[in-house]
Formats: sequence, structure tokens, C-alpha cells
Amino acid sequence: MAVESCELASGLRVVTDAMPGLETASLGVFVAAGSRNESEAEQGLSHLLEHMAFKGTRRRDARAIAEAIESAGGDLNAATGVESTAYYARVLREDCGLALDVLADILTDSLFDPGELEREKEVILQEIAALQDTPDELVMDLFNAAAFPGQPIGRAILGAPERVRGFDRAAIEAYLQRHYGPRSVVVAAAGAVEHERIRDEAARLFSDLPPAPPVAAQAANYVGGEALVAKKLEQTQVVIGFEGRAFADPQNYAAHLFANAVGGGMASPLFQEVREKRGLAYSIATFHWPFLDTGLFGVEAATSGRQTRELVEVSLACLAGAAHALDESDLARAKAQTKVGLLTALESSSARAEQIARQTMIFGRVLTREEMIGKIDALSLEEVRAAGAAMLRSAPTVAILGAARKAPGAADVSALLAGV
Repeated sequence: MAVESCELASGLRVVTDAMPGLETASLGVFVAAGSRNESEAEQGLSHLLEHMAFKGTRRRDARAIAEAIESAGGDLNAATGVESTAYYARVLREDCGLALDVLADILTDSLFDPGELEREKEVILQEIAALQDTPDELVMDLFNAAAFPGQPIGRAILGAPERVRGFDRAAIEAYLQRHYGPRSVVVAAAGAVEHERIRDEAARLFSDLPPAPPVAAQAANYVGGEALVAKKLEQTQVVIGFEGRAFADPQNYAAHLFANAVGGGMASPLFQEVREKRGLAYSIATFHWPFLDTGLFGVEAATSGRQTRELVEVSLACLAGAAHALDESDLARAKAQTKVGLLTALESSSARAEQIARQTMIFGRVLTREEMIGKIDALSLEEVRAAGAAMLRSAPTVAILGAARKAPGAADVSALLAGV
């Protein structure tokens, strides 16, 4: 890796990875502010700001913003997450300056025109409505809200319709002024890039970011609970989870390996038992999502209403069994899968730009390949089992959408896992 990084006088950080053999580059502006940075009255504002950044500046209207990148053969997009918001472009080597110019333009000189704002609010309301028709996504919002009740980290990224309707230009500008200061921003680029050029262009183009210090998000408090929502669906959506581990937690890698070992892929014990042996679900998988100060571990699947209880019982038995009897072959498979996932980012400029930006925001530096692989290889079977058992001893979170009236709840999960 040819990683180079620096911090400008303003506090803005620039990190690049020149990847030999590529003729394209991925560039992004990553802001350490997402949905968990919002107050209750601001729910959905991070996402709305991301949308409005593309709706016109003093130099370019919405069409000109898109055409500037697409006419050069590139693409431009953005995404809002729980803890960050990203604006990114992919272009040819010679158009890196253009990409940075467009990204800086939309983030430092957007007009937030009232007419455009009203139209975009309607677009987001349609996006929220579409979520209601997407059960596998809706159940995850229910799950997050049950895991972190009444907290920003548990609220839906898209926001609530009544909040979105009430936002005005002043609310957007106030949020931007508070959260988009240079010390909260990382400019990352990977692929056919030159660090000095990216650094110099970033220093020039992002000099107008508001001089705001970073604002810490409200600390997360994993609680657990249940959301059992009856809805007429062809399948019942099931998510069962527990408290996971934060990015910097010493058990983060072990927790991730446990999730991969027990339910990552078709060869995993969970998939083999639930689908191949019992036919309870078309697909089933585990997940581990680390955040800055907490995490979530769990299993997700969809099944028929009459098989929901059996699916839950069999899944929990697999998890509990793995916490005590996970074997070396499953761990070896999980380590290989995890390493492939990490190394794949080194072969894609867009994935690599996101990776180095995220690591810079979380750890203050980019982790080396040897460091990441070393942490994975060093973990023993006992450490991975222990991490799994510790997570399963936390308060459960259950989200079921569909035939939920007789579905098992959090108390049932606790009873099934007694003694783990």
C-alpha cells in the first residue's frame, strides 16, 4: 500500500492510497456526523442535507452538478449512515481535480433553495413510504429502535415523516454549520491519485468549511427489548440480536469471527441446520456491526408464520452450541472469509477510499494490511468462543414483522439461552 496522510492547518485530514495499475480514481469527502448526531427534533436531517447538497450551488444547478461528473464518464453519489455521511465520485485519473471541485462546491456553497427543498422533502417521504413496503429493511429499523430505545443511534436514518415535513433552510444550515467543520471531515482518495495534488486541491477548495469543532454524539446505551409487529406478509421477518463490540474494543475481531464462523455463508453451522437440514428459511445469516462505542450482533432470516418459533429455537441452539463447541474448521473458514473481505477493499478504489477514510475517523490513522491480518490470525478458538458467549449473555433484542402475535419475544430468548 502507498498510503499517505496529513492534517491541514484547518484540521481537515487528507488520506490517499495510490494503487498501481489503475487509470481511475475514487475520491470522497467523509463527514463524522450521521443520524446518531441528531437531536430528536432533527431526526432525518443528516439524510436531508445529503440530498440537498446536490440541488444547486451558486456556480451549478442540480443538472450541472450531475453533468460535470457524468460528462467526464464518472459517477457521483452520497450516503448517510449512523455515524458518518459520505459524498464521493469516481473519475479518470486526469479528472481528480474536477471531482474535488464538484464535491467542494456542493459542500461549501449549496443554496438550499426553498423550492428545491420542498420537492426533495417529497422525494424523501416517498423513500420512507417505500421502506414500509420493504419488510427486510423495515424489520431492521424496528430492531435498532428496540436495541437502543429513545436514543439517536436507534432512530431510522431516513427520519420520521412529520419531522421531514417541518425542516426548513435554516435547520439545514444550522446543522451543517455545527457538524461540517474541517476537524470532522476526511478527504480520501484511492486509485490513480497523487497525494500532493489531492492535498493541495483540498487545502484550496475546502477552505470555506465552517470553523466548527467536532461535536460528540450522545453515548449509546444498549438496552435490548422487543418489537413484535403484526403485518400481513407472505413471510415473517425475524431478527434476534445482542450487544456487540465497538470498533476499538479488544474483542471486536473475535466477535466478528464468531459471527462469521456460526452463520457466515452456506457452509456455516447455522445455514446447514436451518436451511439444508430443516428447510425453515431460504436464507439465514449472522451479522456483527461495530459502532464507535457499542455494537450489535445477531441473526436475521425470513420464514413462514407457522415456523417462526421453530426457526428461533433452532437458531438460538446453533448460537449457543457454537459458544461452547465451535470447532477449528469453522474458525479457519471464518478467518479466511474475513481476510478476503478486508483484502478485497485493497483491490477496489472506491472500497479502499471508504476504508481508509473510516479508519482515519475511528483510529486517527490507516491500519496496515499486516496489522489487520495479524489480529485475525492471532485469535484462538477459545477467544472466539468466549466473545460469542459474552454477547449471548447480554439482554436480547427481538424484532419480528409479520405473523408476530404468537412469536417468541425477548423473555423467550433469554429462557432458551439460559446457561450459555
